[in-house]
Amino acid sequence: MAGYEWGETLPTLPGDRLDLRWLTREDAPALLAIFGDDHVMEFWSSPPLANMPAATALVDEIHRFFAARELFQWGICSRQTNQVIGTCTLLKIDLTHQRAELGIALARSVWGCGYATEALELLVGFAFRTLGLHRLEADIDPDNERSLRLFESQGFVREGHLRERWHHLGELRDTILLGLLRREWPGPSAT
Repeated sequence: MAGYEWGETLPTLPGDRLDLRWLTREDAPALLAIFGDDHVMEFWSSPPLANMPAATALVDEIHRFFAARELFQWGICSRQTNQVIGTCTLLKIDLTHQRAELGIALARSVWGCGYATEALELLVGFAFRTLGLHRLEADIDPDNERSLRLFESQGFVREGHLRERWHHLGELRDTILLGLLRREWPGPSAT
């Protein structure tokens, strides 16, 4: 990976109002509040977390996937409160083809505050500048208008509509596939 030395933890990515940082077991209560919220998980590919052991297991899983070189998942940490208010993720990192998928989840209490935009700018910048990736992809439920607007504001383009791709909470759900090429990325403050 161009410009990136794989260590034992993720690097902290500083922003203006937030940092993307390594998640620890101490963040499990914040992750439970985020991923245990039915509204946050409405368009996710898995059901809400049920309890604190599930949140702790999520942190452990994030660490295992990172150690296996399969996933980068940061906590989105508010500089004002030093609390984790969400996560952002690079997954399915394919160095041969220089691409990865990305995703973001944010606590409902901070929706509409611009944190997702700042976190996505940091994540995309790391993927393109530090990792040297060429292409990023996002997989978003067509009914998740907030996420579609967020990714499109950063230059992502709708490339396909996949019918009945996910089984979520007993229902078949479609997905919109979006893509962004490094040469098309408008960079920070694209909105």
